[in-house]
Amino acid sequence: MKILYLDLDTLRPDHLGCYGYHRNTSPNIDRIAAEGMRFDNYYCPDAPCLPSRTALTTGRFGIHNGVVGHGGTAADLRIEGADRDFRGSHTHNNLWGRLQQKAGLHTASIGGFARRHGTWTFNAGFTETFDTGMGGMESAEHVTPCALDWIERKAASRQDWLLHVNYWDPHTAYRVPEEFGNPFADEPLPNWMTPEILEQHKKLVGPHCSHEVMMYHNRTSPDFPRQPGEVLNMEDYRSLIDGYDCGIAYMDQHIGQLLDALEKQGVMDELVIIVSSDHGENQGELGVYAEHGTADYITTRIPMIVRWPGKVAPGGVDAGLHYNLDLAPTLAEMMSFEPAPDWDGRSYADTLTGGADTGREHLVVSQCCHVCQRGVRFGPWMYIRTYHDGFHLYPDEMLFNVEEDPHEMYDLAADRPDVCAEAARKLEQWHAEMMATQPAGYTVDPMQLVLEEGGPYHARGQLKQYCEYLKKTGRQWAIPELKKRHPREFE
Repeated sequence: MKILYLDLDTLRPDHLGCYGYHRNTSPNIDRIAAEGMRFDNYYCPDAPCLPSRTALTTGRFGIHNGVVGHGGTAADLRIEGADRDFRGSHTHNNLWGRLQQKAGLHTASIGGFARRHGTWTFNAGFTETFDTGMGGMESAEHVTPCALDWIERKAASRQDWLLHVNYWDPHTAYRVPEEFGNPFADEPLPNWMTPEILEQHKKLVGPHCSHEVMMYHNRTSPDFPRQPGEVLNMEDYRSLIDGYDCGIAYMDQHIGQLLDALEKQGVMDELVIIVSSDHGENQGELGVYAEHGTADYITTRIPMIVRWPGKVAPGGVDAGLHYNLDLAPTLAEMMSFEPAPDWDGRSYADTLTGGADTGREHLVVSQCCHVCQRGVRFGPWMYIRTYHDGFHLYPDEMLFNVEEDPHEMYDLAADRPDVCAEAARKLEQWHAEMMATQPAGYTVDPMQLVLEEGGPYHARGQLKQYCEYLKKTGRQWAIPELKKRHPREFE
């Protein structure tokens, strides 16, 4: 067996052709989807980058593995303490380690994720790793040569293998080389955004709002001419969307090079291809531009495509609710090896092999890096409970019908208290179950640690300076409320 895992950072599914996007951003990914199964309701349980990939590889929710943040205590895996064995359980319970030790695969990784977040535990279980050395600032042209070299040397080997390739091009700063041009310059923008909506967004406050796309300011860099610093009109919005879509298209071309090389090696008939991401990217949703900083539908929903010759029929589509941590037990069932005893995931192998409905009744998703929020996805609903607003002045509860309103423009919390109450019950039930099954010695929700240590990592020690920027941009009205909500920032 041979597996290619395409780990495509910051990729929202609705900007791919196979998910219905009107721009031709992804012909090679679309080809993979046509030869396999596409999942339409696939989510990271913990956003964004570091928590999401930690959930994927540990097979456990962040509330169990401890990683829910980008800094502080909640950015490290929980230690096992006195019961730790010679190598520690993570060595053999990690997804890659399980594939290496239980399924007998030669496992390899190419990319920059571990360096970016100092999370070297991500590499546990890889037989070999190649760090592309730029900590997530790589462009595809830095990654592809390494992958092509590996494919040429090892793809046709009789040994079973998994190759994990991590591309970053859709992530800010938009870094596609200028010579790629802009194939979307004359194509329509997503039609949900209008000048009227943009005018409303210009009144909002918070990191990555329209006045401060680069988090707390509007500065740009000559090194990244495709990356706007603010979105104040539709021309700016075009620059933002075209920059993002060019990142996807440029990455897709490089994926095509990998597919051509694998075809040349004669392994396509036995090659499993998995295409997914760590999180999506808000491009105006909730007033946030070019960031993945909320526990909402756009940030937590990710693509999932599985091509598996002989086991997965081409052209399949599944609408069930799944987490990325469900992949680990799914591969265990599909490949007949024993799952790790502490995995939280649920196998959807029967969906892959026969189209059965294995989706969950609801999902709970979390974000503790930019805000502290938990969301509940069920039926047509996305419910969001905010514990720290990350300086966005979000209400405590938000509710969206994402089947009718996928861009989360109409908050229905005040109109549907019954749905909010149902969602809150589901959230409380999930939380009680998670806390009752904590690892030995742990009794504190890691989100509580984030709050106690000063709030989300990207919202610590920033508010005083940000208030000065609000004055300069005519939004000083928000300062009294920000001071009221976040007094510790002014001590």
